[in-house]
Amino acid sequence: MLRSLHIENYALIQQSDITFDQGFVAITGETGAGKSILLGALGLLIGQRTDAKVLQNPERKCIVEATFSLPQLDLKQLFEDNDIDYNSDGSLILRRELLPSGKSRAFANDTPVSVAFLKTLGDHIIDIHSQHSTLLVGDSNFQTSLLDSLADNRKLLEGYHKKYHHYLQLKHQLEQLTSEEEQRRKEHDYNQFLFDELQQAALESDEQETLEQEARLLSNAEDIKTAISQTLELTDGDESGALSQLNMCKTLLSKLTDCHSEIDSLYKRLDSSLIELRDIVSSLDHLNDAISFSPDRQEQVNERLDLIYRLQKKHGVQTIDELLQIHDNLDQQLNLSGDIDRQIQETMEAVDEAYKQLQKDASALTASRKRAARDLEKQIIPLLSELGMSNAQMQVQQTPAPDFGPQGADRISVLFNANKGGQLRELSAVASGGEMSRIMLALKSLTARAAFLPTIIFDEIDAGISGDISVRVGRIMQQMSQSMQIIAITHLPQIAARANQHFKVYKINDNSRTASNIALLNSDERRHEIAVMLSAEPPTEAALKTAEELMTL
Repeated sequence: MLRSLHIENYALIQQSDITFDQGFVAITGETGAGKSILLGALGLLIGQRTDAKVLQNPERKCIVEATFSLPQLDLKQLFEDNDIDYNSDGSLILRRELLPSGKSRAFANDTPVSVAFLKTLGDHIIDIHSQHSTLLVGDSNFQTSLLDSLADNRKLLEGYHKKYHHYLQLKHQLEQLTSEEEQRRKEHDYNQFLFDELQQAALESDEQETLEQEARLLSNAEDIKTAISQTLELTDGDESGALSQLNMCKTLLSKLTDCHSEIDSLYKRLDSSLIELRDIVSSLDHLNDAISFSPDRQEQVNERLDLIYRLQKKHGVQTIDELLQIHDNLDQQLNLSGDIDRQIQETMEAVDEAYKQLQKDASALTASRKRAARDLEKQIIPLLSELGMSNAQMQVQQTPAPDFGPQGADRISVLFNANKGGQLRELSAVASGGEMSRIMLALKSLTARAAFLPTIIFDEIDAGISGDISVRVGRIMQQMSQSMQIIAITHLPQIAARANQHFKVYKINDNSRTASNIALLNSDERRHEIAVMLSAEPPTEAALKTAEELMTL
């Protein structure tokens, strides 16, 4: 239960400290006095968002702190999982601070926690039901959650959620693999084309330089042969050739070698030159025979070089070695294409298995909800009758959903009829505002028992009801408060009179500002407040007497 609430610098509240009793607590006050501000402050402690606009003094931080006593709840595992100190006696202190910068900090038992943790914790310790929440009673998701609460499907849902998210992950993974496989298939076809092109080219590492040399030779073959022929003619063509002339010089000098030592040296040098020149002539002769001008071969060489240059340009490289490396890389990529096919097959099998497991848990949820639906139909009729709808009929319609969803494979719809002989139709289509409020109260009464919630706060759930019905609503709240703490923000004196603790919210105006205060009323003050709610300020004697009667019912 909620033991105490401290609010500082929040909206119209400068500072307020409230101590709550167990059982039934009523909070009353004029419209606009600030009753819902209490809910807004309390909402901060269960993870609701806010901003710096709620600061009464924008230069100071806002502090909301609450103390809970939860000995009946086993929250130890939740706290341990989040590395938060847990008090074995079930006591819990939640604190939220909102800074002028707009940032906020949260603490549980003086340990910093995230807003997400507050939301998770809030589902276990308190249920705040506002006026707008009544609209949810006609929502299919709310109706499904209602059955889950009645059936206590928490563990079933936890298991289903894990398998559902696992199933979605596998489906997403399969979609990615399939998309990747399609992209790879397109790339594979192109890579295969590139590979085949390089394979057919049958490139060799050093052939480019050899071909380029041959191309230069072939393109200049005629000029080369002409130059060689002319050189041979000049050196060894006839008696006027260089060799003949040098031989004659050698003969002349040979007769004089004994006459002078230097002539002998020059003779030998001339002989060496003749030997070198004969070798040059011989090499030129062989080269002349070896060189032949072949247009066909020149065309072949040029075509081969054109192929090499085209491939280099296509792949953005400069050498044949780089093309050979690309060839090897393409070969490796083509060999990998079979691996993704294996992954797709394995993932498809995993998806099928996850689907079977999900179907199993979904079927268990469906069966559990069917039992809860039958129990709901039986238990709610007496409650609705007590709330003034003696002819009401309610039926839970459960049909298969087209696909698995976060809540299972069921589509839940509550059908309702408030009158005799009427036709059952969708609850949201046929129930009035007052009927919606009473139906929600009846449903909350049933689910609260099953969910073991320590505290339920009703924010004007009495909208649209009055008279004898409001007395019955108060009675049901009083009954609910036997097993949990009920805090009701109400405008109805019949409901406030049933409470065992009564707070009044009121405004104080001075020259500079308006502030909201909250006061705990004693017995006489309660009687006066209820009488004012029945009539006006100051209350009449009749109103005071009626208030006293309501408090003793």
